[in-house]
Amino acid sequence: MSLSKCHQLLFQKIHLKSHSIHLKSLSAITIQADPSFLNPTAYEKTPKFRILIGLLTGKMALKPLATNAPWRDERDLKSLVENRTTYTLNNCELNIFETHQKASDVNLSFGDLVLTTMLKGKKVMHLFDKPGFDYLPGESVIVPPHELMKIDFPEAQWDNPTQCIALSISREMIENTFQLLNEKFPEKIWQQEWGLDLNYFHLINSRDLSGVINRFINIGVKERSREKDLIASLALKELLIRLSQTQARDILEKTYRIHSDSNRMAHVVQFIKANIRENLSLDQLSDKACMSKAHFSRSFKKELGISPMEYILDQRLSLAATYLKQGLTQVQEVCFMAGFNNVTYFIRAFKNRFGKTPKAYQNTLP
Repeated sequence: MSLSKCHQLLFQKIHLKSHSIHLKSLSAITIQADPSFLNPTAYEKTPKFRILIGLLTGKMALKPLATNAPWRDERDLKSLVENRTTYTLNNCELNIFETHQKASDVNLSFGDLVLTTMLKGKKVMHLFDKPGFDYLPGESVIVPPHELMKIDFPEAQWDNPTQCIALSISREMIENTFQLLNEKFPEKIWQQEWGLDLNYFHLINSRDLSGVINRFINIGVKERSREKDLIASLALKELLIRLSQTQARDILEKTYRIHSDSNRMAHVVQFIKANIRENLSLDQLSDKACMSKAHFSRSFKKELGISPMEYILDQRLSLAATYLKQGLTQVQEVCFMAGFNNVTYFIRAFKNRFGKTPKAYQNTLP
């Protein structure tokens, strides 16, 4: 596509699936403020132009940008596969990887524990000599020190590149952070101690975890103050807390059935899931946990990162998405089957969680 054709498209109302794009809404990725915009030949070679064309032609899904992680200019790319930009901080190293062509069996390992997070595109990750799994935006993988990652890039290309971060964290920082948490907050209901379980390494990011990852990228890439390392250290501690909470929730979701007779938190989760269409109250849940309402609420929030009522809302929205994927077409029916009693509230909550209304969400399904 030529630059002149791009101009024509920009000054029209562009329809991509259920989205209507105006020039104003493309300001984050367009090149009006870019000097190379004045040079069509130069601009057509930049990653920004390829990403823009991917959006305009429908070859790239329109989603809110997950982070402000920068893309390298084509002239600065040393490799089209896992081109690496590194930002070194106290107790950690932030790496941003981008890939612009298909590839397979790309090996990668680090000397410290690594939190990897997908930002854009798709990978297939192979770990621990197990079958590969799809690795998508909004997901993270915890990788132990010296563990070999084998990575495939089945869809990467110029107008659909992949981008991810790999944050290597020193052993000292991890041990000190969780030791402090175990000293300050020793009473836990679901798990005995704060920490990370490497048996559960593939996670769906929580909103809090995504938020602190975004902030950490901004610190690593943009922060220029003398206090940068201190700010990064504080953000890194919060990241470890949010990561531990997100993993605890993931483990609870996968194992609550086998622990429901011996663990109060698992018992409450089983009760919620069995009665998700009922009018659940905090009084009911705290009674099931044999705890005061205040103690139960604090413990739930501290260990899982969300309140009991936020958890119930999250469960109902996930159930609604499942019904939509199964082919239920009536929004009102999905609303009540998922445990909501107000259609307007359901649509607003669904859009807040998934970025689109239930009907628009269903229209994007394959």
